[in-house]
Amino acid sequence: MRMTERLQQWGGRAMSRFSFRNATIVVCFLNLITALFLIHCFLSPPTSNGPDSVLLKYVKESEELRRAMEPVELIKRVREIEREGHEEVETVQEKDAKQSAALDLISRLNNHRSYSDADNQKALEEWRKRKMERARQRGLGKNGTTNSQE
Repeated sequence: MRMTERLQQWGGRAMSRFSFRNATIVVCFLNLITALFLIHCFLSPPTSNGPDSVLLKYVKESEELRRAMEPVELIKRVREIEREGHEEVETVQEKDAKQSAALDLISRLNNHRSYSDADNQKALEEWRKRKMERARQRGLGKNGTTNSQE
């Protein structure tokens, strides 16, 4: 009974009307309102466009400033110089390849001539000997025919 005495001291009739059942209903109602508010906040799009538009404007301005500060002409000139450098390297490489091929061909021909000079000289000497022998045989044949006819 002490409990009832305390209840009467604190509020008397108001406390007697506040039961655990009523407290549970009030807490559930507050939980339901809180859940609905949270669902609304999560599912609804943000309504404030002010700060976003200001931020977007700031980003656009900074992007324009960055583009304006870029040294466009310098970048173009650097790219042109790089292209020229690549073209010069390619032409030098092509010239080097052509020159090396020409030098290789010349050295091969010179080597071939040096090897074939001895062979050519031998062949030329043999040809001359055969020609001389044929000429002698003809000379002897003509002399022999003229002698036999006389």
